[in-house]
Amino acid sequence: MLPTLTQIDWFIVLVFLFCVLALGLSLRSNIKTSADFFQAGRALPTWLSAVALAAAGLGAQELIATVAAGAQYGFAAAQFFVIASIPPLLFAALYIVPALVNSGARTVPEYLRQRFDRKTGLLNAYCFALATIAGAGLSLYLMARLFQAMHVFDALFYSLGVPRTLVFFFIVLLSSAVVLIYVLFAGLAASILNQAVQFLVIVVAFFPVAFIGLRNIGGFSALKAALPADLSLRASSASVSLMALAAGLVLSAGYWCADFRVLQFAIAAKDAPSARRIPLIAAALRLFIPLLLVLSGAIAISLPTPQNSTVVREENGAIIHEITVVPRDAAEGRGLVPARADANGAPLHGATGQSLPDYDRTAPAILMHLLPTGLLGLGISALLAALMNSLSASVSGFNAVFTFDLARPSLQIINEDRRTIKVGRWSSLAFMALAVGAAFALNACSAINLSFADALLLFFALVSAPQLATLLLGIFTKRATANGAFAGLVASMTVALLHYGLALPEGVKPGLHGGWIFPLIRYPGFLAVCFWTAVLAFLANLIVTTAVSSFASGEFNSEPDNLVQIKTRTKSKARAPTVVWWKRPETVTSAILLAAVALSIYFF
Repeated sequence: MLPTLTQIDWFIVLVFLFCVLALGLSLRSNIKTSADFFQAGRALPTWLSAVALAAAGLGAQELIATVAAGAQYGFAAAQFFVIASIPPLLFAALYIVPALVNSGARTVPEYLRQRFDRKTGLLNAYCFALATIAGAGLSLYLMARLFQAMHVFDALFYSLGVPRTLVFFFIVLLSSAVVLIYVLFAGLAASILNQAVQFLVIVVAFFPVAFIGLRNIGGFSALKAALPADLSLRASSASVSLMALAAGLVLSAGYWCADFRVLQFAIAAKDAPSARRIPLIAAALRLFIPLLLVLSGAIAISLPTPQNSTVVREENGAIIHEITVVPRDAAEGRGLVPARADANGAPLHGATGQSLPDYDRTAPAILMHLLPTGLLGLGISALLAALMNSLSASVSGFNAVFTFDLARPSLQIINEDRRTIKVGRWSSLAFMALAVGAAFALNACSAINLSFADALLLFFALVSAPQLATLLLGIFTKRATANGAFAGLVASMTVALLHYGLALPEGVKPGLHGGWIFPLIRYPGFLAVCFWTAVLAFLANLIVTTAVSSFASGEFNSEPDNLVQIKTRTKSKARAPTVVWWKRPETVTSAILLAAVALSIYFF
């Protein structure tokens, strides 16, 4: 019995898509200057930008991976995906964001160009552009394949006489077209507003799922007891939680502190105090909202596995047999997590003969199972919202970096607002075309076997870690030179790729999971591969930058105060306005940290 969408479900999905487009188009009249297009006029409310920043961390890969980790690892996933993201966000609020705002830079590569030189900024910009295109294409591919496996659009395509294989292309083109339309018309302002709405849709969809699931199981204590005994990292022991917390801190720090897709929402704030508050509010939201996803995953693995059933009842003298038939992959799954299936739909089995759970399908499975009849469209909208969050943050970040960092050296247009906006719109169009092309290319390579969580970990290790080291050296030390920063960035990326090519998890063939050069180093899992890749890349950047800066003959930046120091110096004797103690960033940071520690202890 495959899931089907009722008229109410279609109505909910259509209303969601209409609201997204309407909100974006409604801001079109506000776009008059390049600042309006690329920085939302620096006039949006702080809370709205904070919600958008939090939504950037609930994209397609993050949402699916967090729910999947809750089913695969139990509550230890909360340490990795939720608690570990709080310290990097708070660190960004106190140090990274103020330094970027005080420099006047519109992008992270522009800051690096001001702090070091053009080649360092260009290298960072090219790396960001390529990684963003690849990440968006991968998100489109994985999410479209997920919708294809859900079969929710099969009935529609069958009624229209369209092959069901075209579901993949339908999802890719629909989501990319919607995001492209509102970004072309209203730029970052449309992205921020729509990401806040999409964040709300995700919360509204998963909150009743968690509530209904806990009620069906019998409460939180019953849920902890109902988790499968052989669940990986099931026990919330101190050692397991600390391991998950350490891995999450290392791998997520670069994303929250150095990725322009996240920082763009804070840089576009109306002033420095507002920019600092945006990550603080986002950190407070991330204390609770992603816990819904981990909780939903744990519920999914703990509920009974659906099986075929027959109910016999008598009505008006007639005996009626009601037969419920579930798909074979669902019947051979674990809990609500279906089994992995081949191209023909037959479940795959491991060496021991047991079926292999397809954890990436945990989120849609629990949404379809627990949402009341007629609200399946809300779950579909939540999955589409997560995909649009990824695309929206990526395209708005890409068009800014391309315009101000890549197009500027060859096109002298930055001082002309109309041409600048035109370049931003054309670059958005090019970005989406490349991302869609990447998704189609991945679909043509049927051998791709990369989960949402694996893709997210790989991005953290290969992209975020090298960029974080360079940015930290630029902000916190005057002794780092331009040549040193460039050499360190090149060295860190080289070390990351080499280690990734030489390392391989146990029991895995060389390929996307590592060992593509030669499987020289063996690790117990892919998480360990990514963890040590990030650590080695970060250390290589620090060592090479320090060494080259110490022996380089080039001069240091003569006036780095506004680029290095956290607070700009002033000769004025005027005192800064007094802020009530409980409104100070340091006080808010301490409160959020204490709440994170409390949650961390609770999930031990």
